[in-house]
Amino acid sequence: MAKKPKLTDRQKRQVSVNRTKRLSSGAKPSEIEDNQFGEQQSGRVIGRFGKHADVEDRAGTVHRCHMRRTINSVVCGDEVLFRPGKDQTLSISGIIEIVQDRKSVLTRPDFYDGVKPVAANIDQIIIVSSVLPSLSLNIIDRYLVAAEDVEITPVVLLNKVELLDPQQLNEVESQLNIYRDIGYQIVYTSCKTLTGLDELAVCLKDKVSVFVGQSGVGKSSLINELLPEADEIIGDISDNSGLGQHTTTTAKLLHFPDGGDLIDSPGVREFALWHLPAERLTNGFREFRDYLGGCKFRDCKHGNDPGCLIKAAVEEGKISPQRYQSYHKILLNMDELRPAHTKV
Repeated sequence: MAKKPKLTDRQKRQVSVNRTKRLSSGAKPSEIEDNQFGEQQSGRVIGRFGKHADVEDRAGTVHRCHMRRTINSVVCGDEVLFRPGKDQTLSISGIIEIVQDRKSVLTRPDFYDGVKPVAANIDQIIIVSSVLPSLSLNIIDRYLVAAEDVEITPVVLLNKVELLDPQQLNEVESQLNIYRDIGYQIVYTSCKTLTGLDELAVCLKDKVSVFVGQSGVGKSSLINELLPEADEIIGDISDNSGLGQHTTTTAKLLHFPDGGDLIDSPGVREFALWHLPAERLTNGFREFRDYLGGCKFRDCKHGNDPGCLIKAAVEEGKISPQRYQSYHKILLNMDELRPAHTKV
C-alpha cells in the first residue's frame, strides 16, 4: 500500500489558515446539514449584503440566509422559497432554496459580467432629477429608455423645486411638458417646503417602486421624508465637481406604512445604455414607435436618410425636436462608452 505523501511546512500552514478562515466565517451552505433547517416556506428578499440575503417571511420576521450554489442571482424584491434555521441565535441561519419567476426585473450592464439584475418584481421606476446639480433632459431620456427597455412604468420627478422662482418654475414646467404630452406622469417635490410629497405618497401607495437618478438629486432626502425610520444618510454636493456624493451602500426593501414598498439599492443609481442595440434604443422613445418600420430604407438611421418617417414627424411637429436631438446624442455616445471587448 502506497504511503500518503507528506505535506510540506508551507502546505500545512495553508491548511491551517484555510481552516481558521472557515471556522471564523461560520458554516457555508455546502457545509450545513439539512436537519439544521425548518420546513420550506415562501418569503421575499428585502436586503442583500455581500454573499447573504435577508428574507422576510409572511409573518414579517426577517431571516438572514445563505443561498444555494445552484441559484444564479438573488436581488431585492425576489420572491423565494427558503428554509429558516432551527437555531435562530445564529446570525446567519436560513438558506434560500429557489428564486421564483420574476414578473419584472431591473438590470444594468456590467463591464465584465454582462447584464446583471439589480432589483425584481418592480411596478414603477421613479426617475429623480433636480435643479441642483443641474437639470438635464438628456439624462432623463436615458433613464426613460432604460425603463422602457425593461417594460417597467417610469415616473419623472423633479426635486428641489424650492430653488426656483416662479418664472424659472414656469420655464422648467414648459420643458417637462414634453414628457407629459407623450404620457409620462410628472411630479414636483421639495423636501424643504414639503411640496408634492402627498402626491408622491399617493403615487407610491400599493406599488413596488425604485428611485433612480444621479447622485445629489435628493433621493435619500425624499426617502427620509416618506419614511423617517429609514434613516438614510444624506450626501452633500461637492464644491469642486458640483456633483452629489453616493450614500446608499447596501440594497434594501423598505415598507410604506399605508401600503407599498421602495427598493433602495446602489445598483440602480445610474444606468448605462451601451449594451442596447440601436433598434432597442429607438424603441425606447415611445413616441417613435408609430413610425418604426415605415421608413423608405430598412436600415434607416433616422437622421438625414431620405424617406425617414421619424424625421418627417419632427418637421411636422408630431415629435419634439428636443427629444429627437437627445435620441441622436445618446446614439452617438453609446458606441463611445461601450467597452472594447463588447464591440462588434
